[in-house]
Amino acid sequence: MEQLLLHLIGDYITQSDWMAQNKTKSFWPAWVHAQVYSTPFLLLTGFPFHSERSWMAWWTILLTHFFIDRYRLARYVVWAKNWAGDWRPWTMIGSGSHTKPAEIWSGFQPTPPWRFCKATGYPPSSPDWLATWLLIIADNTLHLTINYAALRWL
Repeated sequence: MEQLLLHLIGDYITQSDWMAQNKTKSFWPAWVHAQVYSTPFLLLTGFPFHSERSWMAWWTILLTHFFIDRYRLARYVVWAKNWAGDWRPWTMIGSGSHTKPAEIWSGFQPTPPWRFCKATGYPPSSPDWLATWLLIIADNTLHLTINYAALRWL
């Protein structure tokens, strides 16, 4: 429970608008956010660090949070999940905010090519609100899973 609360505080309460708006565009906002996010986890890893394990757990949380947020890695996980799990034919004509109106793609593949899905990992046929929320949920799941593993096994 503590891990979940610290995640929510770090990702939603302490994240400023500047961090949220710029962390995928530039190194510095992403790095500041990762540091602010991971600081409360010192309560669980022990500060000052009591062992090499607690030091490794905290750095794992900080660094993975930086990379997941800076490069929006959850969208790649979502796209791979959709690619692996959906084998129906897709016919997509560019529409919505995910594609340019002039782009057209048609074919029998598990999911549309990356260029059509790169905003959220979901195809352009997904409503924007749904694709956004599902991406946020996938992002949170990645963070929580990695944090749990770091705190449990490192």
